[in-house]
Amino acid sequence: MTDRKNGLTYADSGVDIDAGNRLVDLIKPMVRATARAGADAEIGGFGGLFDLKAAGFKDPILCAATDGVGTKVKIAIETGLHGGIGIDLVAMSVNDLVVQGAEPLFFLDYFACGKLDPEAAASIVAGVAEGCRESGCALIGGETAEMPGLYKDGDYDLAGFAVGAAERGTLLPRKDIAAGDAVIGLASSGVHSNGFSLVRKIVAQSGLGFAAQAPFSPVMTLGGALLAPTKLYVKSCLRAIRETGAVKGLAHITGGGFTDNIPRVLPKGLGVGIDLANLPVLPVFKWLAAQGGIAELEMLRTFNCGIGMIAIVEPDAVDKVVEVFKDAGETVAVLGKVIPAEGEHRVVYNGNLDLTL
Repeated sequence: MTDRKNGLTYADSGVDIDAGNRLVDLIKPMVRATARAGADAEIGGFGGLFDLKAAGFKDPILCAATDGVGTKVKIAIETGLHGGIGIDLVAMSVNDLVVQGAEPLFFLDYFACGKLDPEAAASIVAGVAEGCRESGCALIGGETAEMPGLYKDGDYDLAGFAVGAAERGTLLPRKDIAAGDAVIGLASSGVHSNGFSLVRKIVAQSGLGFAAQAPFSPVMTLGGALLAPTKLYVKSCLRAIRETGAVKGLAHITGGGFTDNIPRVLPKGLGVGIDLANLPVLPVFKWLAAQGGIAELEMLRTFNCGIGMIAIVEPDAVDKVVEVFKDAGETVAVLGKVIPAEGEHRVVYNGNLDLTL
């Protein structure tokens, strides 16, 4: 009879339950700070609860979104700058909710890693909580998975899940979008969370490290500049929708850029004409284009180029909508108008991007 080797524990396999419990203790105050009408934002149970009636809804339609932050996490891991990546995670889902005209209600996160570092993970969750507070939604739950052998020590990945609601009959896009409607853009905060596989390739070819001074931002490191969190458009867009009644549609400019995202909210037979001279290109995109030799149309289909949200607006209410957005802290550019579609090309570009460094 063969003697069995006894005494192995879960920790011996690389999973530390005590570290997980420490993380929960660290993040509880952050989570509580996201409480809102409808949710107390307490964690520790097996599921999160939300009371739609307490949130003030009478006949709501629920809207859900999920996303991650892509290979942007690689830069966070390599630089040790984890705080902003949690904001990115929230933004990628809640910005998609508001595009539907929905108010974000609650958020859940999923964090997977090779070996749990409670302090680093708490820094990420602090960003998640900040993003939730800025968007008015409660962080009501999440999951931490320590998976040695699947992830290397120090590596991690994130996923986020958001649910929002709108009263029946108020969802976007509206069915009355028509040729002649105005197209306005809200400035982005940087690369946001799309195109980072290309960004990382360009950085590798440049020979610069993430700790080097950013060529396009002398007061920041390259890693820090590229990790600028995705802008949250929830409160400004909800305000414009509710106060003006003139916002017919919104498009979150993520992967696919202008070319693929704007047509998603347009009726068949319609497109948009965009005046590229009016698009305020951020310095980071000018550097990426120059360093990578990226063609203009590739830039427009890969990155936000400086505009993270598009609004389609009644033409006689442009000034009013722009005023509300500016009052809410947005930088606004009038980019063009809705036009009849011509064949497969539903986004027509006029002029050229200013890519001069």
